[in-house]
Amino acid sequence: MRLAIVGASGRMGRAVVRLAAADGIEIVCAVAASDVGRDVGDLGGIGPIGVCVVDGLAALEHARADVVIDFSTPRATLALAPVAAAAGTAIVSGTTGLENDAKDALKHAAVRVPVLWEPNMSIGVYVLSQVVAQAVAALPDFDIEVVETHHRAKVDAPSGTALRLAEVAQSARKGARLVHGRQGKPGARAAEEIGMHALRGGDIVGDHVVHLMGGGERLELTHRATSRDVFAHGAVRVARWITGRPAGTYGLRDVLAP
Repeated sequence: MRLAIVGASGRMGRAVVRLAAADGIEIVCAVAASDVGRDVGDLGGIGPIGVCVVDGLAALEHARADVVIDFSTPRATLALAPVAAAAGTAIVSGTTGLENDAKDALKHAAVRVPVLWEPNMSIGVYVLSQVVAQAVAALPDFDIEVVETHHRAKVDAPSGTALRLAEVAQSARKGARLVHGRQGKPGARAAEEIGMHALRGGDIVGDHVVHLMGGGERLELTHRATSRDVFAHGAVRVARWITGRPAGTYGLRDVLAP
């Protein structure tokens, strides 16, 4: 498999480089806005591999990559989608904070190539989302609060994973609406609320807790990531799975289907 990486100089990009190389995957293109000219293998801590970081998605046009793994920015993902589609390169994106324009660009790309976007590439988080759906449906009178905690450098809030968990809860409880934090005197909590809370500090990779609170009891469904490798492992697994698939939109549910 020939792999391109967008966001190659970031923490996730470097992890993908290291784990993809260990898995015997050929890295043919590395795109990033920083560390341009440096060997991407050196950035990933595995020594030089003969592929230098470039600044510009035009490199994808000639890379002949089977798939591109994207851990970048919403603006970069927006620009990447049509370029990858034109090049016939499958897209695996874990970029969070996407606006509707970037999501639409990925949908348009899926007409020509296979596309999988997930705000969290952890298999454990996917399983958590399934458990949340079942729990919310089974506990219709319980209040729902979602709390996520990340490192101080994270730029978007709530996290994409928290929003996905809230979306799952909303699907299981029709009419539920999101309330982002509380202050002052908001009054008694409405039954249809799903509270969303974002904590930032230190070097926390990512914690997500869905609280289901009823009379005299509560249920806390938790996922804690202690290493970014879990997301990189997931992305590499997805990249192998999606290579050669027909054009279309996919999700982790497809990758994990029996």
